[in-house]
Amino acid sequence: MLNVLTYGTDTARPPLMIVHGLFGSARNWNVIARRMSETRRVIAPDLRNHGNSFQADSHSYPDMAADLSKVIDAHGGVVDLLGHSMGGKAAMVLALKQPEQVARLLVADIAPVAYGHSQQHFIDAMRAVDLSQVSRRADASAQLARHVNDKTLQSFFTQSLDVKEKRWLYNLDVLERDMALILGFPEIESRYDGLALFLSGANSDYVLPKHRPLIRSLFPGALFAKIPDAGHWLHAEQPRAFEASLRAFLDYRA
Repeated sequence: MLNVLTYGTDTARPPLMIVHGLFGSARNWNVIARRMSETRRVIAPDLRNHGNSFQADSHSYPDMAADLSKVIDAHGGVVDLLGHSMGGKAAMVLALKQPEQVARLLVADIAPVAYGHSQQHFIDAMRAVDLSQVSRRADASAQLARHVNDKTLQSFFTQSLDVKEKRWLYNLDVLERDMALILGFPEIESRYDGLALFLSGANSDYVLPKHRPLIRSLFPGALFAKIPDAGHWLHAEQPRAFEASLRAFLDYRA
């Protein structure tokens, strides 16, 4: 079973499950999870090969979706599902394969398509950190700065550093080997007929107009919205706007 952080208490509404992206963890969503838990239970898992969850010899979307399905079964069998980036792809695969477990779906800044960019340089940057010289996260950030200019990303990565044990909470070998699977999207001969919101950053190019026909073929109930002045990390760049959009979607009556 995945490591899961839980917030709030059960109500008449289904729990909200929040699924993080590549190199993320449940902890990254603490603020939004706590605020959303005012009205319902919120569950946030660490995906396989991330955080405090188990390390596995594969990192495919069907495997990630199966892991999430087990967590949903343990929390009542049905959730409202939010996934960002890689977590959004895992959430889409779960909704397509087990639609009875997903009351409604919010996909944050990702489409069910293959992308051409690589995240290999981030793996290389983390491997380049001499963990024997790290006694606090700031030490790791200083080393990462040689390869990663963005201070926000430096902080993001070091949230998944176990300073005491001097190790990254990622299975970097498997993430590197399965990067093509992470960037891709599996072919699935089914569709999810529930309500789905594809919420994007207005400054991001991850979800384009050309993707909409494919999205609608898989998710006929798809709605589309953008958050101004936000890129791919829309929930971190505009957290209050993201939260407001999430609440509006969860309260929306089609």
